[in-house]
Amino acid sequence: MTTVDGLDIVIGTSPQLMEHSHGKSMDYIRETALEVVRFVQSKGLEVRFSSEDSFRSDLVDLLNIYSAVDKVGVNRVGIADTIGVADPRQVYDLVRTLRGCVRADIETHMHNDTGCAIANSFCALQAGATHVDTSVLGIGERNGITPLGGFVARMLTHDRDYVKSKYDLTKLKPLEDLVANAVEINIPFNNYVTGFCAFTHKAGIHAKAILANPTTYEIIDPKDFGMSRYVHFASRLTGWNAIKSRVSQLGLEMTDSQIKQCTTRIKAMADVRHLAIEDTDAIINAFYENLYAEKGV
Repeated sequence: MTTVDGLDIVIGTSPQLMEHSHGKSMDYIRETALEVVRFVQSKGLEVRFSSEDSFRSDLVDLLNIYSAVDKVGVNRVGIADTIGVADPRQVYDLVRTLRGCVRADIETHMHNDTGCAIANSFCALQAGATHVDTSVLGIGERNGITPLGGFVARMLTHDRDYVKSKYDLTKLKPLEDLVANAVEINIPFNNYVTGFCAFTHKAGIHAKAILANPTTYEIIDPKDFGMSRYVHFASRLTGWNAIKSRVSQLGLEMTDSQIKQCTTRIKAMADVRHLAIEDTDAIINAFYENLYAEKGV
């Protein structure tokens, strides 16, 4: 007696894996797959059949075996870019072709060796796939598979209302923190959505636009994920609009001309050494106090 709801049957179908991994022919794979699928079905379980290394496999062989398992009622067929060799166009073409050959659901499993996992997974959905394998922080063999956070972000830009109605996006950061702590790694500074720099703006021209209208340089609203935006103002790249915003946050009043003078001092100091927020605030406050001292107030 088992408590599982279904089984996933996987076998390599590329010439490389047939020769160097299991040593079986395509005829053997097809007949054995049908036998195992029927056996699993006889136990009242769902069953998925997936090829491994799909994108280095012969297309005719793939379609023949998928059609065969589909005819006996497999619940889902899977396509796997096991070595991360596929590009979005290849993924779209294969999934679209397969969609016309089977009635079953189509699942995709994309590795990220060449950096295409998110794009490939999204194209698979556009072509008719029904399921996408992801993992938290993309953790998996070698460079991992499609990262959950990055894939959700990609979907959000496509249909924000649907994604927000289906998922609690504020859970992403706590989930990634939990996994990162469990496997003892740091979340990359440039990680999708949750990285330290994801919503940080530093260059002056960027800061000015962001302060006026965040959509100028952000396609994702950080609030959707429970995150916050940070306009970096303690660097030699800072612009006077960022300093103007900070002056307002500190409750000080200066003219635009005075703020530009203060910005020049901050940039000059940042050329000499690294500035923390406290350093920048100290320069602003000192400049402000000097203004009133000069006025004799």
